[in-house]
Amino acid sequence: MALSGRRRSVPLCLWLALAAATLTLTQAHEDTEAELNKITNKVFLDIQIDGKPVGRILIGLNGKAAPRTTGEKGIGKHGERLHYKGTFFTRVVTGFIIQGGDVVNNNGSGCDSIYGDKFADEDFKLHHKLGVVSMVNEVNILPDGQRKAVKDTNGSQFFITVADTPKTRGLDGQHVVFGRVISGMDVVHKIEALGNFNMAETGQKGRVLIANSGELPMSDELK
Repeated sequence: MALSGRRRSVPLCLWLALAAATLTLTQAHEDTEAELNKITNKVFLDIQIDGKPVGRILIGLNGKAAPRTTGEKGIGKHGERLHYKGTFFTRVVTGFIIQGGDVVNNNGSGCDSIYGDKFADEDFKLHHKLGVVSMVNEVNILPDGQRKAVKDTNGSQFFITVADTPKTRGLDGQHVVFGRVISGMDVVHKIEALGNFNMAETGQKGRVLIANSGELPMSDELK
């Protein structure tokens, strides 16, 4: 059968229906991401470098995106109450991240959680950008030297991103974002300015201490 050269027109009502459906789906996606990105809790880390106070990092937690990750402090497998007070930031990669949260060995080699050694990844819907707080996982080193996160190996360690770069965005789908820095990025950058170090690998003495930590009341503008 020969095809007619005449083009059949699509009714205007169909175009409008398609456009409306697309808009609805787009809006639903935006609404979902906005809902997941809402701050549900607010916590602080008071930082000392070489024994001198340098300021406070204020973090908003995304409890709707990662309720297990942002759960209340509790008892770890060793029977001790888990909190970050008295622990060090144990690793810095300039232009990328600062890392802390080792409540076991306090050098970046250990982890614990209220669920045991490790717990499963939650939601990967929130993305990595400047000032994001995300979970540290165990990593495999690939043949090309790249680091690949191991699935479902979350513990107590976390990192804060110090830049918005392709490398930072490459963390999406591997690490669970559970919060963002509300204020105190100047303190984050003071830690970054110390240069690259990794206490777990070098055995060096801790310099960046979380002198105090805790939860603060939520203000209306953050809800």
